[in-house]
Amino acid sequence: MIVTVSLFVFSALTSIVILFQLGLAAGMPWGAASMGGKYPGKYPLNMRVVAGINALVLAGMIVIAWARAGRLFPELESIASVGIWVLVVFFGIATLMNTITPSKIERIWAPVAFGQMVTSLIVAMT
Repeated sequence: MIVTVSLFVFSALTSIVILFQLGLAAGMPWGAASMGGKYPGKYPLNMRVVAGINALVLAGMIVIAWARAGRLFPELESIASVGIWVLVVFFGIATLMNTITPSKIERIWAPVAFGQMVTSLIVAMT
């Protein structure tokens, strides 16, 4: 039960970040809330491409979590058993980075990253 709830919470939080990245890629003026606020307003073209790639990587993270829990993609379970720990570390670092960022608005992502870390940790420990 806790794993299922964690999967859904992880997926929801990660989907929010995916939508944010897709918005950046589409030219929304949200740059102050990303990359330490280095690109306030609309991202330049090269960073818009990076944001699109970030969205794809985040979608892959959802796949890893679901595969690790054995809910989808059973053929990926061996990769996911290692990959899930990469996610736990990644979101631990993301929590730290979003906490110490010079961009005050970007700090809104710290609780999101913390939630992703906790929920991916629960999935990893199953």
